[in-house]
Amino acid sequence: MKIAINTGGGDAPGLNAAIRAATLAALHRGWEVVGIKNGYGSLYSDEPFIQLTRDTVRGITMQGGTILGTANRGNPFGMPYQKEDGSWDLEDRSDEAVDVFQSHGVDALIAIGGDGSMAIADKLTKKGIDIVGIPKTIDNDIWGCDVTLGFDTAVTTATEAIDKLTTTAESHQRIMVVEVMGRYAGWIALHSGLSASADVILIPEVEYTIDSIVEKIEEREARGRNYTIIVLAEGAVEKGGSRFVKGKTVGQAEQLGGADEYIAEILSERTGKESRSIVLGHLQRGGTPTTYDRLISLRFGAEAVRAIAEGNLNKLIVLRDNRIERIPISDVAGKMKLVPLDGDTIQTARDIGICMGD
Repeated sequence: MKIAINTGGGDAPGLNAAIRAATLAALHRGWEVVGIKNGYGSLYSDEPFIQLTRDTVRGITMQGGTILGTANRGNPFGMPYQKEDGSWDLEDRSDEAVDVFQSHGVDALIAIGGDGSMAIADKLTKKGIDIVGIPKTIDNDIWGCDVTLGFDTAVTTATEAIDKLTTTAESHQRIMVVEVMGRYAGWIALHSGLSASADVILIPEVEYTIDSIVEKIEEREARGRNYTIIVLAEGAVEKGGSRFVKGKTVGQAEQLGGADEYIAEILSERTGKESRSIVLGHLQRGGTPTTYDRLISLRFGAEAVRAIAEGNLNKLIVLRDNRIERIPISDVAGKMKLVPLDGDTIQTARDIGICMGD
């Protein structure tokens, strides 16, 4: 048996742990293991695979990032290319990828990625590639999975940052707007904001109004609390508005940004208070994975190999009620797990007086 492993989309703490577990579990069975560099990128090079051995994965469980590299614009079904006039477009090169897998005798692929990676995996399975997926995204928005690898570390990083910003906001009696990642789902903002005792949490699932935020600030001022912490998911939308977009690159999703500055500026005008904004950005993707992320990543990696060994292919390994399960990749493709508005976490935030912007 020969298997390949790749990591696609944005990096997340825990990727290396999953690679290590899958590699060692496969080698333990006497299989050959190869890695694809930079998403699917190296498939289109003279050296499409690198050999993964015990030495290759030694000591990487605690390392952030991914030893294989990753890419968020390497979709085989829409690869960027430059036209003669200098502009960029997309072309379908998936047949080339399939040919590489087949010509190199790869029996199965372990695809570690988020919703976009699983959509690609679903299409590749329809072209005859046997795949087992591992759910990776700090956004925690993969449908059918309670927790994805990388989420716990990202939330921990964001919570610690908000804690630090709270002390300086209180010292200077400022409004502090902290933007965290979360394009369509507000899991990071909700969990970190609630854990760090934020006063306002704005998520994509709940449209906000400036009036509701101003009301919260004035309420705090009346109680002698002369500072306010606002945690904002990058994809949060004002009622009647749209997402703030900084730019667009061919082959990539729109780059969001600017909501933090907008909110800080308008709140300063409305309240007369000094406001500051900060974007945590890729800080949330980096660093040493937490114990929890290491553990679930190792569990995901080993389970992926067990699924291949049992011939239970084209499945996504998921965590449900702290149990590892397998669900069809096709069930996940095109879906997204949003924050449930009737969930106890949002209800907890409301019950303790956190403004959700509505």
